Amino acid sequence: MFRDRRLLILFLIILAHLIGFGIIIPFLPLYATRLGASPWQVGWLFASYSIAQMLASPFLGGLSDRYGRRPILMASLWTTALSFVILALADRLGLLFAARIIDGLGGASIPTVRAYIGDITEPQDRARAYGLLGAAFGIALVLGPALSGGLAHWGPAAPAWGAAALSLLALGATWLWLPETVHRASARATYRWSDFQQVLRQPVVGYLLITDFLYWNASTAYQTTFPLFGQARFHLNVSQVGYLLALVGALGILMQLYLVGPIVRRIGERAALTYGFVLMGLGLVGIGFTHRLGTLVALIFPTALGASLGLPSLIALISQTGPPEHQGRIQGVSSSLESLARVAGPVWGSGLFQWVGPGAPYVSAGLLTLATGTWAGHVLAARFKGAGRWIGGPVGR
Repeated sequence: MFRDRRLLILFLIILAHLIGFGIIIPFLPLYATRLGASPWQVGWLFASYSIAQMLASPFLGGLSDRYGRRPILMASLWTTALSFVILALADRLGLLFAARIIDGLGGASIPTVRAYIGDITEPQDRARAYGLLGAAFGIALVLGPALSGGLAHWGPAAPAWGAAALSLLALGATWLWLPETVHRASARATYRWSDFQQVLRQPVVGYLLITDFLYWNASTAYQTTFPLFGQARFHLNVSQVGYLLALVGALGILMQLYLVGPIVRRIGERAALTYGFVLMGLGLVGIGFTHRLGTLVALIFPTALGASLGLPSLIALISQTGPPEHQGRIQGVSSSLESLARVAGPVWGSGLFQWVGPGAPYVSAGLLTLATGTWAGHVLAARFKGAGRWIGGPVGR
């Protein structure tokens, strides 16, 4: 995979970006509350990044087609580092919002990396190259929260300084070793409203993308409130929250390596999606009601297994739908819907936390995930048959 040094540098860029994001998840809500933020404002703090990224990504994507990938990647990494420096120095809530918005406006590193991979790989090799995105995400889920927990011992702003340092290291590697691509992508980088309508009207793809949107709503609603939940119900500090989130990431990686593949091969992606979401939903509802730390840790296991089964199966089903020449449009619409969900989820999750109680985001997210899994099992099966294609079935049946 890394015989091409460019892929190694791209992997490091993605890893630095995702670890930086993983570092701030455990500490940012608690950091913000020290500066006077309410739980609902913490939700908007996370949402502000996604709003800025959603607005800026198409514009930056067009610039990368016109001026090249390398300058956009370097500008994005520099902006990310600057945002973390502002975050570390912030002494009032407005500066925290400014830092997250600046990071979102420059948050074109992952979309530009995807475009760069498209420039340097042949179509038959592209799936393996894009696999590094998933690998980096899994590693970051473990290292980011764990680093946050360790750095928090040096002070409340230390995780932000660590994230800034990682971004600067990635910037240096990009400047030194990543060449500009000779080939420019011919596909347009922006998506029109008509694309959303056309893709969502497709009988299979549209329902899968709605499922994806609902999943990310539920996922971000509880993820972004977990530090506040841990503090309010179990009196956990930043380090302990970081270590628990690292446990979730480690469980996800182990389950992906040893459990998910055999299960999906036996029952198929569609059944794995249904069972995974139902299991995850039950785990989240249980977490919302528990007041015992041991029970919380125990419930993390089925929740992580459900997410490890459901989300990869959903992504696989989306990739199997539509002709190859439309995959760019499908993935573009999927990415935009996920960004929209990452705006909505933290807002309603933190609102429930503030006005209903600490367990409300988990119970509501669990019920939404349960409903989504049940809906996927009963409605999507009929839609697959109605579309004249049977995808996501068990291997060999």
